[in-house]
Amino acid sequence: MKYPHWYYFIALVNDLEATSRYVEFSTDNFNTYSTEYSKLILAACSEIDVVAKLLCKKIKTESSAKNIVNYRDTITPVYKYFASIEVVIRRYELTIIPWKSWAENQTPEWWSNYNDIKHQRDKHYTKSNLQNAFASVAGLAVMVSYLYHEEISEHLIYSIPDFLFLDNHYNKGSIMVGKIILHLPDFPKN
Repeated sequence: MKYPHWYYFIALVNDLEATSRYVEFSTDNFNTYSTEYSKLILAACSEIDVVAKLLCKKIKTESSAKNIVNYRDTITPVYKYFASIEVVIRRYELTIIPWKSWAENQTPEWWSNYNDIKHQRDKHYTKSNLQNAFASVAGLAVMVSYLYHEEISEHLIYSIPDFLFLDNHYNKGSIMVGKIILHLPDFPKN
């Protein structure tokens, strides 16, 4: 299959969107936790780990990056706006900058929460919440968009019915996948 990480991301977006039938996407509900959010967080962050390794190898063929700090140290010098990418769910007026903490050389809180859920779910089950699920899928959205940036503009944009490339009023590119929008201040160019 071509672009397996893109299509896996699309599947996770659809899974996240399906939960909105039961829990309204609102900051009022960000602390709502469930097994479904746990599954989404674990799946999205596990995929981030895979995609980040690939992106690091794309940047530097001999890369041995293997953890979140290595990924940050490899990605942010090359893609200077990576940490500022906004992900928006327009229908619910929710915006997140999932990699913002990378600008301060910090690990995102949602990533630390993912590790707590992964390693000690019995103690940290309440971290399996809507806020962390949204942040994890948003983090994957940014990561996979950078991995496939050439394919998005040349191929993937035409292969997904609900996928649309837009120019926003700031004259910067945006991508819309279903109800999730990524504003990309400097879509990477080779």
